[in-house]
Amino acid sequence: MSEKLEFKKGDFVVYPAHGVGRVEGVDSYAVAGQSVSLYSIMFEQDRMRLKVPVSKAKTSGLRRLSSRDRIKEALSTLQGKSKVRRVMWSRRAQEYESKINSGDPVSIAEVVRDLHRGVDQPEHSYSERQIYQAALERLARELAAVEKIDQTKATQKLEGVLTKERDKKAA
Repeated sequence: MSEKLEFKKGDFVVYPAHGVGRVEGVDSYAVAGQSVSLYSIMFEQDRMRLKVPVSKAKTSGLRRLSSRDRIKEALSTLQGKSKVRRVMWSRRAQEYESKINSGDPVSIAEVVRDLHRGVDQPEHSYSERQIYQAALERLARELAAVEKIDQTKATQKLEGVLTKERDKKAA
């Protein structure tokens, strides 16, 4: 087996399209006469198991949890001024989806920041709420794993950062 194992059983990892999961182990299978090693990753939240070839882990975007510094960067992104471009919603929605699926916490934080609505602001459309919720959950899962807290506390922390910033601007 020439592939170098980068992750071991119990490690938290981030798969761009699904967010934070936990490596359950590395399994070897015989496929077309060759032995293939696969990471078995469980995404508890989605009740989903994903098998990723060890040899393709890097190219698939599988990575370790973000560093605390990267999470701090994401939190400070939440505090920035939202940048809503005046293009058609369908185009913006596509951009938001690709930022979420990039798996990068700072990009995901940009989506959360841009779609966050304060109490005094008009309600989201259904699709805006869906994308906002997906981004918030994805960011909260990684924050929870990095800070070793549960996802509810992580979500509250993110919302606290967002509302604190809005309150400062209102004052």
